Amino acid sequence: MRDTIVYPVILTKAQGGYIVFVPDLNCNTQGKDLYEALEMARDVIGLMCLDYEDDNKELPAPSELSEIKREKDSDILTLVDINLAEYKKKNDNRAVRKNLTIPNWLNIAAEKENINFSSVLQEALIEKLNIVR
Repeated sequence: MRDTIVYPVILTKAQGGYIVFVPDLNCNTQGKDLYEALEMARDVIGLMCLDYEDDNKELPAPSELSEIKREKDSDILTLVDINLAEYKKKNDNRAVRKNLTIPNWLNIAAEKENINFSSVLQEALIEKLNIVR
């Protein structure tokens, strides 16, 4: 999956804000103003991309703006970009169960000190992968 992706969106003025349609992903969201509508567009695109990844499906290629048809002249046709790596880091905090094996003597010592194994493993992985929080 690419880090950054750009999809066309259609913003339609509605009572109380804007309705957002992402044609390539066939999904909708909304916002009370243009700023919120675009932020919600990023969010729905991010969620859909995570769903595609979870289902081992390839993301649909973004359409060219010229291929997208607006229903009304007042609709706003624009592009929305999202950094999927950043989105995932910020929003995909689902806990995943992992089995690990350590020597018994190390387990006994760690339990005596009330060490949280999950926390230690997370910290070690973050350090090992040079991930900046």
